[in-house]
Amino acid sequence: MAQVVQLAESASESPTQALPHNVEAEGALLGALMIDNRLVEDVQLKLRPDHFFEPVHGRIYEAILKLTDSNRVANPVTLRPLFESDENIKQLGGPAYLAQLTGSGAAVIGARDFAGQIYDLALLRALIGVGRDLVEGALDTSEDVAPLAQIERAESALYSVAEEGGAEGKAKSFSDATKEALRIAEAALNNGGGLTGITTGFDCVNARIGGLQRSDLIIVAGRPGMGKTALATNMAFSAAERFLIDQRDGIDLDRSAGAGIAFFSLEMSADQLVTRVLAERSRVTAEELRTGKISHKDFQSFSRAAQDLSAVNFYIDDTPGLTIAALRTRARRLKRQKNIGMVIVDYLQLLQGTSKSSDANRVQEISEISRGLKTLAKELNVPVVACAQLSRAVEQREDKRPQLSDLRESGSIEQDADIVMFVYREEYYLAGKQPPDDHPDLAAWQEQMSRAYGVAELIIAKNRHGATGKERLRFEGKYTKFSDLAEEDRLPELRS
Repeated sequence: MAQVVQLAESASESPTQALPHNVEAEGALLGALMIDNRLVEDVQLKLRPDHFFEPVHGRIYEAILKLTDSNRVANPVTLRPLFESDENIKQLGGPAYLAQLTGSGAAVIGARDFAGQIYDLALLRALIGVGRDLVEGALDTSEDVAPLAQIERAESALYSVAEEGGAEGKAKSFSDATKEALRIAEAALNNGGGLTGITTGFDCVNARIGGLQRSDLIIVAGRPGMGKTALATNMAFSAAERFLIDQRDGIDLDRSAGAGIAFFSLEMSADQLVTRVLAERSRVTAEELRTGKISHKDFQSFSRAAQDLSAVNFYIDDTPGLTIAALRTRARRLKRQKNIGMVIVDYLQLLQGTSKSSDANRVQEISEISRGLKTLAKELNVPVVACAQLSRAVEQREDKRPQLSDLRESGSIEQDADIVMFVYREEYYLAGKQPPDDHPDLAAWQEQMSRAYGVAELIIAKNRHGATGKERLRFEGKYTKFSDLAEEDRLPELRS
C-alpha cells in the first residue's frame, strides 16, 4: 500500500490540518493484528496507542494489547462489547467497523511495514509539535522571557523525540535482565576478572568495585589540594585510551572496558586541563611548561604525548556557570553525536540549579543537581563521575579522613550516589606540621612523612554494589598523576 500523507490543500488551511498521517495504514495494521494476534509481539515494543493519528484507532490498538496481554483472543467479536457505547466509532459505522478492518487478509503480510510507517509519521508529528512550541516560545516577548532556557527545553524535547520508541523505558523481563547479567559476567571474565564496567585505570580499584558501572553516579570527593580533579582526569583518560585500543583491536564497542568521555570542567579551562594530562603523560611538569624551563628533549616528549592522545574520544566543555539542565542537554547531544560512554563533572558545587530566585535554598539546589546527575546517568546509560567539595568540618578533627557527613550542603549527594569515594593524602597535612630542625619531634615527623610521602588513600565510603573499604594509590604531585601502588601483599610470589 502506498504511503498516504494528507496535507493541507491550500495555504489558508490551519497547520493542524497538515499533520502527516496515514489512516489507511493504521486501519490495515489493526485488521492484521485482529486476524493474527501473534503479530502483536512484533509491534508492541515500538508502537504505542498515542502513535496513531486517529484516536479511535489508538483505542482499538490499546484494547487489542489488553486482551492479548491477558491471553485472550482479540478479534472483532471479542472487541465489540468494548466499543458498543463508543460515540466516535459510531461515526465510522459502529462496532461493525471492527469487522471492516479485517476485510483484507493481505494486510497480514505487510503488518510490520505498516507499523514502521505509523511510527515514523508519529515522529514527524512530534517534531512539528516541538517546532511549533519553539516558535510560540520565541514569539513570547513577556518580561519573563528566557531564550537560553527555551533552547535547553527545545533540545531536551528533540532528544526525547530522537530516543522515542524501542524497548527504552519498558520493564525488563527477568529473562532479559539475566542476559544482561551474563553479559556483564562474561565481560569480567574476558577482562581477566574483576572488571565488569568501564576501567578506572587502577587495578586495585577495579578489583574493589568492578569498574565504573553504566547508569551509576560516582562521587569523587575531597578537600582542596587532595587531587580529586587529577584522579577524575586520570580515570577519564584511562577509559578513553582503553576505548581507542579496543577500537583498533576490533573489539565490539559494547564489550569494551573503555569509553568516549564528556568532561565538563567548570573550574579549569580546557587548555589547562589538557596541559595537566599532557604533562603527566610526557613526564614534564606543568610548572616547567608555564615558565618555559624545558629542554628540546622535554618539548619533543610533550609533543609526542599530544600526538598520541589526539585520537582519543575526549570532549571538554569548559563553559562556566552551567545549570544542571544545560549540562544534561549538552551531555545528551554528545551522546547522540559522539556516542560518549562516560560523563565527568568537575565539580558538582559549581553547577547551578534551574531556579531563578537569588535567595533559593542552596541545599535544595544541590539536591536538584545531584538528582539531575543521577537521572542523566540512567537516561544515557553511562557512568557519571562528579567531583565534590567537602565541608571544613574535616579540618576541625584530629583524624582528617573524610566521612559521608562531610559532603557539603546536602545529604542528597550521599543518597543519590551509587558510589562515594574520598581522596585523602596524609602527606598534605603532615607537610604543614613540619617542626623546626632542632625540635625533638623532628625525627618522628620525618618517619611519618617517609611513610606518607607519595601515597594517597582512596576511601570507598559507599558502594551500592558491594563492600566498602580503602585502597592505597601512588601520587606524584608534580605530574598530578595517580597510579597503582605496589604493596607487599599484592606482589607476585617469587620462585627460586
